[in-house]
Amino acid sequence: MTKRAAGGQPAASLGDVLGAFASGVTLVTVTDGRDDIGTTVSAFCPVSLDPPLVLVSLMAGSYPAELLGRVNAFAVTVLAAGQRMLAGRFAVSGRPGARLLLDGVPHRRGELSGALIPEGGLAAIECAAVQRVPAGDHLLVIASVAAVPYIAPGGQPLIRFRGGYPALGAPSPA
Repeated sequence: MTKRAAGGQPAASLGDVLGAFASGVTLVTVTDGRDDIGTTVSAFCPVSLDPPLVLVSLMAGSYPAELLGRVNAFAVTVLAAGQRMLAGRFAVSGRPGARLLLDGVPHRRGELSGALIPEGGLAAIECAAVQRVPAGDHLLVIASVAAVPYIAPGGQPLIRFRGGYPALGAPSPA
């Protein structure tokens, strides 16, 4: 259903509205013992400090959502502004495994999750899924924070806004 704004112009779609919400960009990685999978996720948020809980939202039916539906351990890297290309690699549909996408990028394996964790982000956490909630066309995964492999002493975040990755403090597109 298309709603009309004043003057008869089509109203913005929900996608346009949600795109106007700036959010940080993360890389969620998981291993199932056979392969390493990763995906760019901007729908990540803290849930609780005590106990330490976070939430990631994945497209239902996607391979990362399927994998996190059955594997509990995963890692989340908060990407830095200089990691725009890395975010793009992991956002492409039909992408190869995470090991290939991280070729040439310094990374390590999480001690608790076994997931690949790229270096150079603002922070990284290892998580254990505690609850999965189907929600419309997404799967919400609530997870406890099991470890913090690193926190960078500084840097700028990678931001997702209106379909792009603008620099923090840059004027918004018209």
